[in-house]
Amino acid sequence: MALKFAANLSFCFLEHDNFLDRYQAAKNAGFKGVESGFPLDIPINELYNTRENVQIEQAHMNAFDGNSKGLGAVPGREEEFKQCLELSIKYAEAVKCARLHVLAGVYPGNVDKTDNKLAALWEETYIRNMRYAAQRLQECGITLLVEPISSIPGYFLTHTQQAIDLIKKVGHSNMKLQLDLYHHQRTAGNLTQTLIDSMPYVGHIQISQVPSRNEPDTDGEINYPYIFHQIAKLGYKGWIGCEYHPRGRTEDGLAWLAPYLVD
Repeated sequence: MALKFAANLSFCFLEHDNFLDRYQAAKNAGFKGVESGFPLDIPINELYNTRENVQIEQAHMNAFDGNSKGLGAVPGREEEFKQCLELSIKYAEAVKCARLHVLAGVYPGNVDKTDNKLAALWEETYIRNMRYAAQRLQECGITLLVEPISSIPGYFLTHTQQAIDLIKKVGHSNMKLQLDLYHHQRTAGNLTQTLIDSMPYVGHIQISQVPSRNEPDTDGEINYPYIFHQIAKLGYKGWIGCEYHPRGRTEDGLAWLAPYLVD
């Protein structure tokens, strides 16, 4: 089955305290690609040297979120959003990463999220910022990814259909859906039809079991062998990020991956 899996270095191989050591650990475990959150505390030259030495593909990275779960939809912080994007581009280019997930942001805790005027303002801000980001990233050869997230209270973007609707409103070919099956299962389910319907918009997939967020072969709501077959059947050629919390040592929980390590 022709599928490509990338280890998420912010979730997996945490037995290696040094973030940079996780690149080699992932390659030693058989991964051909990695993904991660934004490595702000790692000097760019060290990140560059490590990836070059290990020779593993940086398939995906989160953009710098401004220390606030993102700024993409937050009114009044547009210039800060652009500054964060530029910093993210520098890191992405250093590791030759062609996909950047730009976070949307969180509503303030004291606002009424059902206020239609507020919701409209946040959506307008998001559409404007995403048009800018999609174009800016395209100039750099980087795909803009947006992800619905179910686990951050007050997060602006929470459902797959909401993300697809916004992608349509932005109307830029360089904006793609990051479909995390963990988040989608928690909010909507119906994964088979969702994969069929959303595949034209998908630029990256992430996996973990529900509700545990552990390895895909743990007991849970998602039948991953079936899902992997459906993804392959649909002709998906992109990366599948392993954004899960290992039950123990990462290497000890990778039996599920063995059938997919065939070149």
